[in-house]
Amino acid sequence: MVAAGLLWGDGDYARSVGLVQAGWDTDSNGATAGSVFGALHGAWVLPPAWVEPLGDLAHSAIFGFDNSRISDLAERTLRLALRSAARAHG
Repeated sequence: MVAAGLLWGDGDYARSVGLVQAGWDTDSNGATAGSVFGALHGAWVLPPAWVEPLGDLAHSAIFGFDNSRISDLAERTLRLALRSAARAHG
């Protein structure tokens, strides 16, 4: 479902996320499609109506991560991905 949303979403965030609502685990599929879309296209292409209400905050039940800044989490994810890629390539 995630691949279908990304392929048939034609570069439109809302369409890509919305297309995964075809059944099964729609909340996880929507979150994954949105995450992959953002990783592929960059945060700057995300529609303000989807981003601004969050106020750059993520709410989480994981100890130590409630009210984390989304931008900080994205930077941390990028650092970990780059470190992992560097290890994989020697």
